[in-house]
Amino acid sequence: MKNIVLEDIRKLYFIGIGGIGMSALARYFNGRGVEIYGYDKTRTPLTEKLSTEGMTIHYQEDITQIPKGIDAVVWTPAIPSEHTELQWFKQNNFPLLKRSEMLGIISRSMKTIAIAGTHGKTTTTTILTHILRTGGVDCTAFLGGIAGNFESNFVEGKSDWVVVEADEFDRSFLRLSPDIALVTSMDADHLDIYGNHDDMLDGFTEFVGKVKGDGTAYLKHGLRVKYFPENVNVIENAYGVNCGKFQAQNIHVENGNFVFDIDNEGNTIHNLKFTLPGKHNVENATAAILIAKKLGVTDEAIREALATFKGIKRRFEVIIKNENITFIDDYAHHPEELKAAIRAAKMLFPQEKITGIFQPHLYTRTRDFADGFATALDELDEPILLPIYPARELPIEGVDSELIFRKMKNKNKKMTTEESLFDILNIKKVKVLLTLGAGDIDAIVPKIAEQIQ
Repeated sequence: MKNIVLEDIRKLYFIGIGGIGMSALARYFNGRGVEIYGYDKTRTPLTEKLSTEGMTIHYQEDITQIPKGIDAVVWTPAIPSEHTELQWFKQNNFPLLKRSEMLGIISRSMKTIAIAGTHGKTTTTTILTHILRTGGVDCTAFLGGIAGNFESNFVEGKSDWVVVEADEFDRSFLRLSPDIALVTSMDADHLDIYGNHDDMLDGFTEFVGKVKGDGTAYLKHGLRVKYFPENVNVIENAYGVNCGKFQAQNIHVENGNFVFDIDNEGNTIHNLKFTLPGKHNVENATAAILIAKKLGVTDEAIREALATFKGIKRRFEVIIKNENITFIDDYAHHPEELKAAIRAAKMLFPQEKITGIFQPHLYTRTRDFADGFATALDELDEPILLPIYPARELPIEGVDSELIFRKMKNKNKKMTTEESLFDILNIKKVKVLLTLGAGDIDAIVPKIAEQIQ
């Protein structure tokens, strides 16, 4: 890896190019004139878009489709170790880099802002990118979702600044070297990687220690690292809602928008209108505003950016809204994310019944957080549970959606399969519908939308 020099790369190969993080990296190098080739298991609208941008992608494990002259291979841990192409590259001694390693190389060559957290990082990163660019900071950004303002998960900029999402999965964020770091949350997650919450907190402490000398790390109100790394300015209690040194206040809903003030120890920006609903998203916006102010963005630019923010695909994304029904799709796959999405819907539609369809993601996450999922789903008026989406995992005995279902106390709870979903989903009686989960539940969103219309 030490021999990889960005300027020397002419031809790159991506294994799992259709992933949201992988495709952003591919777009970065494609924009630099590098020839991009890759494999993905599934053809999606995103991989089709990459192809139209000039990248060559195939969908079968087939080493004959690997071109000659590849300088390096980027792969994602979501790819099984026995993958035919990955094995071939290993056997032939190609330079192999995880996505996080390549992102780390980029972060060391630019002024980097890294947003970490078990939830909130994609939204915060995207809001920050929009504020910075509205305010004249022409940053590059690697985003964890498709941003409405950019119609992409990658934004090409001309300044020295880059905004990146620092992913705790597989300890990927420890590859980064940021100038500014921010941590939005440190709830237990990815315990299949870390073993327990305490070890995960060690990982976040180590991430804060990766900040470059004389850099700054900001922690949301209530978060603590185990020790303060040397040469890093760690700001605890940095921001929050009605708490922290930099805080959102007076949150209320006006004409479908959330409105709030920002108070920075006596300096106040009044009546900021924000298009993304939920107190959790106001909190994410507060984090983004904090960093934007540090980079010199004006209050006027912040006000304009929040009012013109177009959201992120699958982050409380409004699919349909009419006089009969509102249909919203959200990526929530952790109990705290579920609670945030459900409560945002309740704040926006206080008089309406909220129906939610949830697809659990991963056997290990379901095992570790079954109680939390049950409690969160009980807040819905009508919860509907689908089978687990396994992703990279093999089944675990005794772990299925029934585990959550049995713990739920909601009398209106239902459990079904994707095939039978439409038989029990009475669209005529639904006023607000949420689809929730990080698996392939988004594939049924168009079918539901079609039925509604």
